[in-house]
Amino acid sequence: MRFKTGFFPGLVFLLFMLVGCADSQYSYHKPVAKADGLATGTLTEAGLDSVLIKKAVQRIQRGKYGEVHSLLIYKDNKLVLEEYFKGHDYQWDAPKHYGKVVDWNADSVHYVHSVSKSITSLCVGIAVDKGLIRDVRQSVFDYLPEKDQYLNAGNKKYITVENLLTCTSGLLWAEWSAPLSSMENDQIAIWFHKKGPVDFVLSRPFVAAPGQRFNYSGGGIEVLGEIIRKASGMRLDAFSQKYLFEPLGIKTAQWVIIYPSGEVHAAAGLTMTPRDMVKIGAMMLNNGVWNGKRIVSEDWVRKSKTPWGYNRNIDLPGEDLPYMGYGYTWWTRQENVGGKTVNWYVANGWGGQKIVVLPEANTVIVLTGANYNRKVKQYALLDDYIFPAIQ
Repeated sequence: MRFKTGFFPGLVFLLFMLVGCADSQYSYHKPVAKADGLATGTLTEAGLDSVLIKKAVQRIQRGKYGEVHSLLIYKDNKLVLEEYFKGHDYQWDAPKHYGKVVDWNADSVHYVHSVSKSITSLCVGIAVDKGLIRDVRQSVFDYLPEKDQYLNAGNKKYITVENLLTCTSGLLWAEWSAPLSSMENDQIAIWFHKKGPVDFVLSRPFVAAPGQRFNYSGGGIEVLGEIIRKASGMRLDAFSQKYLFEPLGIKTAQWVIIYPSGEVHAAAGLTMTPRDMVKIGAMMLNNGVWNGKRIVSEDWVRKSKTPWGYNRNIDLPGEDLPYMGYGYTWWTRQENVGGKTVNWYVANGWGGQKIVVLPEANTVIVLTGANYNRKVKQYALLDDYIFPAIQ
């Protein structure tokens, strides 16, 4: 008998899930305190409905929300829930992008995909705070003089740093209209451009005047990574390590994907643990401060969570939540939480990687997963159980 490619990895995972269904008993345990700066507490101390949380975890165990690898909740400055689940590691060239089956745990690093965009944005904010980037309204060519052959092509000289942060550069970019396995997707084609990613992006034709139309673009984030290098003299991986990760006590973050031309894959090349993702969210929750130390300005946090004028009511492809806004690379949304309207925002990554920040509820929720070729249902999990559990 012959089986098509990917049959056995899928069968193995199915057997894992069936075992989990057979034994879906769940007993809550307070997260373990580690030497990473995260204080821990209990669901009861945080005022969370433990019955709803238990149901959420059991439904994840049964695969009701696709493949979820972790669920962490940080409330009132304490980590009060930390659960991990079995699932596939990411492998680009494997069927469904499924690598080996992993028993995920607190020390497992995870690809965060487009959450990397929000990390790059924070690095831009830090560069602005330090005066390395003078103004986000500057032309990108102020930092890329070697690309001045594109300066007077149409209105490209008017593309600003802020346009790249808000995906409003006006440049043609096809990231949502073609699968990530196709050369018609610019996020794939960029890898084969001999002059590197920045040249590829800036050579794209205009489809709108800068600032007038939202078009989700990982290419713009790649340009931001190069602007950081030009402004600071440090490549993105070194800059983020010195000015973001080290001050947060993050030791697991690694930019593991580098372009052949040497640029860091700023749009999606980062790996880190979910606990360290919580730290990013906690810093944002506290308006740019971590453990009493200012990491990025409060103004940058405000702009990150405020939807840009032309970006309202966007449908995210592959997600179960429509009508999002978009700030400085962070998605925005209003939600009813505990009977109150909460303005929350999220760093969102392909496959179900999320750092969800709810300022009014003083809460951060982190999720990771591997829903690369199917609809992400994690917002349904939040709506059905997690948000109602917050009292």
